[in-house]
Amino acid sequence: MVKFSILDHKLVPGHIILSGDEAKKVLKAYHIESSQLPKILDKDPVIKAIGAKPGQIIKIVRKSGSAGETISYRLVVDSKVTLTKI
Repeated sequence: MVKFSILDHKLVPGHIILSGDEAKKVLKAYHIESSQLPKILDKDPVIKAIGAKPGQIIKIVRKSGSAGETISYRLVVDSKVTLTKI
């Protein structure tokens, strides 16, 4: 069986775990709390691959034909807790 890294696939955008200080700067810049960010589950394959934990903020950098690149942010949430609230 051949193994490959999901992070090397051309359709997977860059995912970066923000440090505590970086996360604070982002939240301050947008005047929001982390709970207001879109969520991404801790069982997401890319989140597993980069080792992100619930509570961390992920910066996602996508290539864009019109803008060059776009940046978005996601809050990693615990899938067990999140799924029980649905």
